[in-house]
Amino acid sequence: MTALTPLDLHGSLSDPLLDTMTFLNEVTTRYPDAISFAPGRPYEGFFEVDSVHTYLDTYLEHLAKDRGMPPERVRTELFQYGRTKGIVHELIARTLEADEDLRVDPEALVVTVGAQEGMLLVLRALFASPRDVLLVSSPCYVGITGAARLLDIAVEFVPEGPGGADPAALAAAATRLRAAGRRPRAFYVVPDFANPSGTSMATKDRHRLLATAAEHDLLVIEDDPYGFFGTDPLPRPTLKALDPDRLVVHLGSFAKTCFPGARLGYVVADQEVVHPDGRRGLLADELAKLKSMTTVNTPSLSQAVIGGMLLHHGFRLREANERSRRFYARNMATLLDCLDAAFPAAERAALGLDWNAPEGGFFAVVTVPFTADDAALERCARAWGVLWTPMAGFHPAGGGTNDLRLSCSCLEPADIAEGVRRLAGFLREAV
Repeated sequence: MTALTPLDLHGSLSDPLLDTMTFLNEVTTRYPDAISFAPGRPYEGFFEVDSVHTYLDTYLEHLAKDRGMPPERVRTELFQYGRTKGIVHELIARTLEADEDLRVDPEALVVTVGAQEGMLLVLRALFASPRDVLLVSSPCYVGITGAARLLDIAVEFVPEGPGGADPAALAAAATRLRAAGRRPRAFYVVPDFANPSGTSMATKDRHRLLATAAEHDLLVIEDDPYGFFGTDPLPRPTLKALDPDRLVVHLGSFAKTCFPGARLGYVVADQEVVHPDGRRGLLADELAKLKSMTTVNTPSLSQAVIGGMLLHHGFRLREANERSRRFYARNMATLLDCLDAAFPAAERAALGLDWNAPEGGFFAVVTVPFTADDAALERCARAWGVLWTPMAGFHPAGGGTNDLRLSCSCLEPADIAEGVRRLAGFLREAV
């Protein structure tokens, strides 16, 4: 049998970036009794198995009664290959209007297999030339940088400020790239409670970011998985809701607001595409062409369950997630309070420790005076029974070696308190 070498495979497969999640999954399996601040998962206590049947029945009733489908058409809708752009696009559009005051043409929506597929489709469509460069905040979610690596798309890292994406730093990066003969094509950003940093942009900075994008001829790829989960119940507007010029391609996901097992996301791509023969269409139509050659269509059963959930809650997912918002807000407060109690200000300064205080979401970042790498994580898991995520993997251009990410989303408050107690022991020992 012929053996393959790494030289016979795409270069991305040798990139340490792609090993990050594998390592975390393996270390969690090796230490199943450890308290884990590693995964950014929703809290499982909100999942009810029987509700899946309720939501499915709600959607099937909608097809029969609201849309007047006969039984054989309902059967086809559920069991057969479906429309490439999705079958619940109209329901998603109604939900966006109710939750975000965002009015979009349902035809501008592409329903995807999670937001990750949406990222791949958008990057493949927008990056047409080797000169094109994707700009991302640093630190950055590994899903987008990994997707860019798979597609051989060049990435430029824009340092994040304490208030999230920095419009001034973005402008400087775009100017620098154009001076070097490159084309800054799009900027990827998570404006609310970003993974991994937990930062969130003020509304005035969102306006500044859009003005900067317009000035530098940039599209903005907005990823919004955590927007419902602020400690303040009053939401900030999405970039897309502030976007009169259609600069923003909006990625949405039902992983955190409904449940991740459905693997359902969507893209709002209402940018106009003008063809050489004068035909006009939407970027969503171009994404659908790419989708037809990758996943063909998004599973109808997953769409039916999520569609039923939207119907069941009257297209108001934000309101339906209020219990979750309060739970995650309490967990974040518990995490920060426990860190403060474990390390009073004087000791914190003496040990060289620091951490941020996110305004919501799942993640906080602790800065330490030693290298917080995979080896340190192994020692912590083995000796102290607690897991966290090294931040270096979120800084592909370098950096983050003295930072660790803590996720508090899927733990009970008592586990957070015990986890911080164990973590404190490890940090004192390591320092």
